[in-house]
Amino acid sequence: MFFVGWLCFLLHCKPAWIQVANMCLSTRQIETIKQEHGHCSGAICRTRGFTLVELVTVIVILGILAVVAAPRFFDRNVFDSRGFYDQVIASLRYAQKAAIAQHRFVCAAVTTNSITLTINAVASCPGGDLASPSGGTTYVVLAPSGVTISPVATFYFDALGRPGAAPSPFTVSGYATPITVEAETGYVH
Repeated sequence: MFFVGWLCFLLHCKPAWIQVANMCLSTRQIETIKQEHGHCSGAICRTRGFTLVELVTVIVILGILAVVAAPRFFDRNVFDSRGFYDQVIASLRYAQKAAIAQHRFVCAAVTTNSITLTINAVASCPGGDLASPSGGTTYVVLAPSGVTISPVATFYFDALGRPGAAPSPFTVSGYATPITVEAETGYVH
């Protein structure tokens, strides 16, 4: 049976004759072998592709994946939460670096839907506008709709990059990992 299937495969590769085990078979001999075994009648031998069972199985698996995985990919709130989380960390790190670079106090005011950075020569908040890295006159990061940050806090970084009063860890809604400002070093993570 295996030999007949292999022979049928070779028929598609060789036009009029096939060399098997140092023998040359003519087309008539091949047709005789096909008829004796009854497995390689024209259309059956040449058929290639997927069976109906294989196709239905693949469609069922794709359907299950679509039901389970698709809502996660199309829920924008998850992406917005992670994006705002990253923006808050970047903003607080920028505030710390700006305080060190300019030898001044940089104030970070965190509300439920925004973070604002200001700069001052003395340890009081709020101060004057701190320019954003992109060249804007004020540094304000607004949360996307449906995303909040808690707790509300106002604190500053001194000229050595340390926070004046380390706030409790911040939590962005929709994202489980808190944002912590270390009390001794001002490291934001």
